[in-house]
Amino acid sequence: MQGECKVMCQDLRAVLLMAFGAAIERVNGERAVLQALAGTAPDRPVHLIAVGKAAAAMTRGALASLGDHIRDGVVITKHGHLEGLSDQRLRLLEADHPVPGQASLTAGAALVDYIASLPAQDRLLALISGGASSLVEVLPDGFSLEDLRALTQVLLASGLDIHAINRIRKSVSMIKGGKLLNAGAIRDIEVLLISDVRGDDPGMIGSGLFYPDTDPSVVEWPEAAAVFQARLPQCARASAQFTPPHRIVASLSDAMSAAAEPARGAGFEVFQHDRFLDGEVGVVADELAGFLISAPKGIHLWGGETTVVLPEKPGRGGRNQHLGLCLAQRISGKSRMAILTAGTDGTDGPGDDAGALVDGGTVARGEAAGVSLQAALAGFDAGRFLEASGDLVNTGPTGTNVMDLVIAAVA
Repeated sequence: MQGECKVMCQDLRAVLLMAFGAAIERVNGERAVLQALAGTAPDRPVHLIAVGKAAAAMTRGALASLGDHIRDGVVITKHGHLEGLSDQRLRLLEADHPVPGQASLTAGAALVDYIASLPAQDRLLALISGGASSLVEVLPDGFSLEDLRALTQVLLASGLDIHAINRIRKSVSMIKGGKLLNAGAIRDIEVLLISDVRGDDPGMIGSGLFYPDTDPSVVEWPEAAAVFQARLPQCARASAQFTPPHRIVASLSDAMSAAAEPARGAGFEVFQHDRFLDGEVGVVADELAGFLISAPKGIHLWGGETTVVLPEKPGRGGRNQHLGLCLAQRISGKSRMAILTAGTDGTDGPGDDAGALVDGGTVARGEAAGVSLQAALAGFDAGRFLEASGDLVNTGPTGTNVMDLVIAAVA
């Protein structure tokens, strides 16, 4: 029976990895931008800005499509995500994520200077993807980098969703919420976006660098961040009287549709669930496990972005690894079930792993290796347990970022 279980789990795991790979490929930034720009024939010089975790991949798509029409540009991405990109026309910068640092301020200043230098009659192509909020920043006078870093740590540990976090980021920033438009005179701007937010709201992707914030409601700050709000000077809003066209070129729904294809090809019935996964990780794990234990056989797909409230000194791993370990605890001993939960950007929290692929034997494998399940869960140290159980998913940078996928197999 144990041998049968092992074979069954291996087969299910292979299908889940294949489905996740297909999802990543479909929303890759190079492919998405290449398709979006197909047939484009610019009648004037094109300047390029790319900011986000997928900036390098999106830039490659633009270079392949527009070729010599691109005059120059600035590409800003996370450390280690340039992926070999090299072009003498482009200034390539690496900055800090998920917590902004000095490199983020350097990148923000470079972005402002670049836009200020562009001729008003030329064209600007902006490629924005998730991660931009941390990668570039210009702060108001009196608000320091130390303030920004401490505020970001509070926000990331608060349990707030990305919409709430990005509204606060906009209120702190001199470039977000469309305020980057104030930097120069160029007005022929097209913005292509890879969406990492629910509802694909262009004002929330990268905190809306080119999208003026028109939300009149009061920004809600968590109590733990009140000290930063109290010393924040009044920030200007975007003064530009226009919003450049914004177009979504890859999204979570695209990734989910792509994940379904190889699963069907492997003979599984596929259930693509409409529910957006958000809320506290433990609650989501309870609800998903409760459903899956009695779910129909097949591949079940969800997308979204859960939240965590972190202790003062969390261990290794991010929200996907913690969700995976919570699910592993709840399906322990069930031989005909496996679950993949991973970030489409290839990272999960501050580490290099994308997430987890767990099954009914995960808990037993980890504890047999001498790691305590309860200690790992309590200390938000899921990554250490999952490394011991052999259940980490590591893809490296994927060239995209459309939030997280949960793909479950029930046989």
